Amino acid sequence: MSNLLTISPSPHFKDKPTTKSLMFGVLTALIPTFLVSLYSFGIGALVTTLVSVGSCVLFEWLITKYLLKQQPHIADGSAILTGVLLAFNLPSNISPFIVMFGALIAIGIAKMCFGGLGCNLFNPALVARVFLLISFPVQMTSWPKPIESRLNYLDAVTGATPMAAIKAGDLSICENANFIDMMIGKAGGSLGEVAAIALILGGIYMIARKIITWHIPVSIILTVFAFAGLLWLIDPSQYVNPLYHILGGGLLLGAIFMATDYVTSPMSATGKIIFGIGIGLLTIIIRLWGNYPEGMSFAILLMNAVVPLINKKFQPARFGAPKTK
Repeated sequence: MSNLLTISPSPHFKDKPTTKSLMFGVLTALIPTFLVSLYSFGIGALVTTLVSVGSCVLFEWLITKYLLKQQPHIADGSAILTGVLLAFNLPSNISPFIVMFGALIAIGIAKMCFGGLGCNLFNPALVARVFLLISFPVQMTSWPKPIESRLNYLDAVTGATPMAAIKAGDLSICENANFIDMMIGKAGGSLGEVAAIALILGGIYMIARKIITWHIPVSIILTVFAFAGLLWLIDPSQYVNPLYHILGGGLLLGAIFMATDYVTSPMSATGKIIFGIGIGLLTIIIRLWGNYPEGMSFAILLMNAVVPLINKKFQPARFGAPKTK
């Protein structure tokens, strides 16, 4: 008997990138940031990352196999990436049990409850971070000082981050501006937000490899620079140099690695730019006039909810469709 033919509609081109290759491409881009976090926080960075990744992989395997009764696909790297991004949004001295709880929220609620990879409306790692921030505000805002906490991470000396100091009205940080420290991992913050240069290198790598496009990160950064810069020019005694907003906090981590998530970001180039502008505006509004010193996570989640409307308004052209005049 001859082999049966599979009949399917066009197009019949097979794209080279796969889910697995894209996920591991992003993980490769995160290696510089992970190495800097190890340098800055030592064993705490390693423990937090391993617990987060291991918990995300375990929870996804258990939920897929025993609750959904499906074959687990943890080899695609999506659970690993969620675990790394969750860890990079946490302090290095946080309890492993809180990390495990966050992994359960990220995988069990933010991802699998929506149907798994490709169906979730919100970024799983950010949902977990915001949930932990609300549930464990003290633990989530106790930031170990880089370098000093490398060996004894559970009893590390903590200090204020640049964003926390600015939120408290302490603009003296601007008088002793050291952007170099914010670039190489000597400023306080979560694991993945302390080294701007490592994040930028990862972003350049992903754009060069066409894992992401420039539209979202560039539109976010330019919007933050323009909005914060305008306020700074109007009243420099009350508002800080916009470079603090870009290099400090989780703006670069969010703009490059989290807002660009395929599932939760718009499909068209125009939609991506609008998405990025919205995130940039909301970030500065929350940072300056909200209750939290860091607004990036909330801004991305809020704009995630708007993505279906953006996609509906700015639909990409169908492959092979005639051009409209």
